[in-house]
Amino acid sequence: MHQTIGVLALQGDFEKHEQMLHQIGVKTIQVRKPHALNECVGLIIPGGESTTLSKLIQLYDLYHPIQSFAKKYVIMGTCAGLILLGTDIDDQRIVPLKLLNISISRNAYGRQIDSFVTYLNLPFIDQTQSNDPFKCIFIRAPQITHVESNVHVIMTNNSQPIMVQSHNILGITFHPELTDDTRIHQFFVDRAFVLNNEINSR
Repeated sequence: MHQTIGVLALQGDFEKHEQMLHQIGVKTIQVRKPHALNECVGLIIPGGESTTLSKLIQLYDLYHPIQSFAKKYVIMGTCAGLILLGTDIDDQRIVPLKLLNISISRNAYGRQIDSFVTYLNLPFIDQTQSNDPFKCIFIRAPQITHVESNVHVIMTNNSQPIMVQSHNILGITFHPELTDDTRIHQFFVDRAFVLNNEINSR
């Protein structure tokens, strides 16, 4: 299998994620049908409209294939993608994938006009490489309201979780793809390739 990262391309800003991955020399594939997952060693579920994404995942029969994919490979969800990865969502129109044992309040930060930017350190990045703050862009962002013990909070803003990880599943409330900083995407890709190499060496 080639070391290709899939980007769910049903709706939302999937092209921005592809651009970030291409910047770091990673091959991508747009995932719209289940068979495309066979080409991937990792998957990004982008931001967008979470209720629409949920409906399209059902429509294109991707719900169970994504859950199966998550048993072996790395998945990263940003903003709406994080909402879909969660377990308990405060919107019954959304059928969550239940891959991250967290509770989420959709659009907790308000409307589009309430979007904001803040600069935060990345504690999970090797600081010998770069210790520059990361530009975190929050647009109609969800809020993680509860985290179970098997989920690790790896980044916070004002004591509020904004980036969490459970083994191979990574959830982010903001939009790293809207910056010129590839460090979060590189972190995700490195993890994806390590897991894939572990699988192939068994």
